[in-house]
Amino acid sequence: MDEDAYDKITFGDDKTEYPHAQGYENFVKQLSLHFPDEKENLENYCEEIQRVCSNFPRYNVVGQNRYNEEVLHLNTKRFIESITADKKLQAILLGSNFLYAGDSENIPFYVHALTVNSYIQSAYKCVKGGSQISKLLIRKLREYGADIFKHAEVSEMIFDEKDILRGVKIRSGKQFYSNLFISNIEIRSVIKLIGEHRLKKSFINRISSWEPVSSCFSVYFVLKPDTISNFNYNVYHFSSKDLVWKAFQYKKENWPETYMLSSTPSKKNQEFAESLTAISYMSFEEVKKWEKTFNTIADERERGEWYEKFKNEKAEKMLQALEKKMPHLRESIKSIYTSSPLSYRDYIGSFEGNMYGYSKTSENPLKTMVSPRTKIPNLFLTGQSVNMHGILGCTIGAFNTCAEVLGKELIDERLSKL
Repeated sequence: MDEDAYDKITFGDDKTEYPHAQGYENFVKQLSLHFPDEKENLENYCEEIQRVCSNFPRYNVVGQNRYNEEVLHLNTKRFIESITADKKLQAILLGSNFLYAGDSENIPFYVHALTVNSYIQSAYKCVKGGSQISKLLIRKLREYGADIFKHAEVSEMIFDEKDILRGVKIRSGKQFYSNLFISNIEIRSVIKLIGEHRLKKSFINRISSWEPVSSCFSVYFVLKPDTISNFNYNVYHFSSKDLVWKAFQYKKENWPETYMLSSTPSKKNQEFAESLTAISYMSFEEVKKWEKTFNTIADERERGEWYEKFKNEKAEKMLQALEKKMPHLRESIKSIYTSSPLSYRDYIGSFEGNMYGYSKTSENPLKTMVSPRTKIPNLFLTGQSVNMHGILGCTIGAFNTCAEVLGKELIDERLSKL
């Protein structure tokens, strides 16, 4: 992505686009152009991000399995306010917080630091879409002799008389047996499959007390050829800088108060965009009246006329918001597709369609961390609802899960040779 601005942060009617640049020196340099008196503060901000990341287990692949208490309890809001008193700069530094669900007031600073550091070090996007990741993963697994079963939802876990997991049954009725199981599905769904009587009440109560992060509504615009210029960065827009602290809390009548916008280049002419994707927060409460419906490509069912009306109204509101930046967008659109919290719930299986697992707080950071090893001897957990969210969290979590299965020493030995 653009080295001088892989992300651009914008506010209300302010025409200035504030950049997040690749490389720490460049990050400071580009923002210092807008805030020349804040250069030292920006350097301190970058130093602290790198310090926190260096203390975080598994972030550098081989590392300790214990957490630094001081790092875990560092609060994002308090830290950002200690770095600079400039309210606009505070908002800009937090501008990409959509990547951790828009809560910069309560969330631990390590979540912000790990996320931002990954992009500052190197910001890329998949030209052919994120589905490449799963396709390449499947291809690599098959090279190692793995069998892959698509559209095979596990409906039941099969235990023996000693409560040892022996197999799973999928919706079609087919059964699979093994000595080892790893689950990356939503943790509340895992509990249902295991059966609450097989788990400690305290564990179930802890999981039940977790607050899911916000879900979202996305609008995908397919564009007419050669009408909108492609841009090699993401736009994070806020109707006001104050919204940055709790961007997921919005007023329905003002939706979308924030959005993230990205473009995909045309295969025929890279100078122009083939499509645009705009995403904004959406509470599950807005679609709760349709919560008993289900719809995916593999299992198509209608949610009804009123649901389609709801989605069309939201798409129109998003379009109106984007037209303030791109006046000719409407006449450049070929077709529009939308996804609601129900779409994310049905396709991904996340609780109430939440984007990134569960809310984390600097006051009690360990509350939402779960060991990959369960009370079922041969069942292990991984995925974003276990520890940290997103691709980064899932990757770090995967190493932790492998370390539990194979032993930390063996994993470290292998990884240190890479």
